[in-house]
Amino acid sequence: MREKIILKSAELFLTLGFKSVTMDEIANALGISKKTIYQHFDNKTKLVEATTTQIFENICGGIDCICDKSHNPIEELYDIKMFVMTYLKNEKASPQYQLKKYYPQIHNNLHLKQFEKMYVSVKDSMQKGVDTGLFRKNINVDFISRMYFNGMSGIKDETIFPTSIFTMEYLMESYLEYHLRAICTEKGLQTLNKFINKTTLN
Repeated sequence: MREKIILKSAELFLTLGFKSVTMDEIANALGISKKTIYQHFDNKTKLVEATTTQIFENICGGIDCICDKSHNPIEELYDIKMFVMTYLKNEKASPQYQLKKYYPQIHNNLHLKQFEKMYVSVKDSMQKGVDTGLFRKNINVDFISRMYFNGMSGIKDETIFPTSIFTMEYLMESYLEYHLRAICTEKGLQTLNKFINKTTLN
């Protein structure tokens, strides 16, 4: 039952937002009593914590699969972006923003976990790009990896990028292209342009 509660809560939180969804709504969606939820979680904060941990672990698993199967680091970054966007339902309800505002401690802990995971993955990907001639040899892989994470986190700040003007899909797509064009070699740019043209046609 604990797993079912987490699964349904994740679906509702990502669709409607962490603050917006009540314990009653989760109970109703599952067809159980609120008391049953409290048998597994002391309060909503504990449920939010468990749910965000599960979401994070699922995303990490998906990213690892993409990295294992990718043909090149450019395609890899685009595939990861598509996977995350699909999983997070384009963040229509700005769950990240609500999490930061109403559950700051959980948000901060998750942010640190995200950095640790993304930093290692992106650093490996960057090095692969340098080794295969897609990325410039003179880039500082460690610095660029940290900058990439910082930028991806920054575009989720609603005060700077309000959802009334930008969709999360547009922001992620634009930032990814911006990032890659800054580090690609001529060979890398050819690969990037082919990939952009292919995805545009699709």
